[in-house]
Amino acid sequence: MNNNVILQCINLKKSFYIKKEEIKILKNISLTIKKGDITIITGKSGSGKSTFLNLLSGLDKPSSGRILFNGILLNSMSSNEIAVLRNLKLGFIFQFHHLLLDFNVLENVAMPMLIAKKSIKESKEKSYEILKKIDLEKKLNQYPSQLSGGERQRVAIARAMINKPNLIIADEPTSHLDEKNKKIIFNLILELNKELNTSFLIVTHDLIFIKEAPILLEMKNGQLLNNKN
Repeated sequence: MNNNVILQCINLKKSFYIKKEEIKILKNISLTIKKGDITIITGKSGSGKSTFLNLLSGLDKPSSGRILFNGILLNSMSSNEIAVLRNLKLGFIFQFHHLLLDFNVLENVAMPMLIAKKSIKESKEKSYEILKKIDLEKKLNQYPSQLSGGERQRVAIARAMINKPNLIIADEPTSHLDEKNKKIIFNLILELNKELNTSFLIVTHDLIFIKEAPILLEMKNGQLLNNKN
């Protein structure tokens, strides 16, 4: 595999069975994400986007096909190996920020490093650095309930970036934000991509992302279609 390839899906299929009837969710999906790519996936509700993300992140297994992350077959990894991969090599930005309400901003961002058994000192220092990069260094000791929606999502991005993952998967990262904060989040992702060469795979309906997408795909009837003119 090319050293620049971060993630590769080959003939990915996913089906569920209801009373012995096969329901095909994903049909022969192939996708390659290279280092530094920003790939946007759009599509109607029920088209298979969430199922696809669950497969890529190791939360579910395909019915057939292969998923390779940095050349390693995800399908063959143990649950512990996948957990380590998710912590160190994959970052996640969710539709709802999923911050830990009982921990302050600095602690929330540091959590993936602490899970990776880094020292408290190093974890907090790195967290401060990335929070400063996104203009939240004055919010270190505040709790999620004290932040605006845009600030909470920026904290979630910082948390996703803290272990410098190869790929960040984002599921509707701006769906609950106003237009101003949508632009802030979009520009922040572009900036982090350019500075750190981190790849992004983003599922969104947001026109700000869709209009500017370097790589735009559409999930339709369980298939992934190239939708960039």
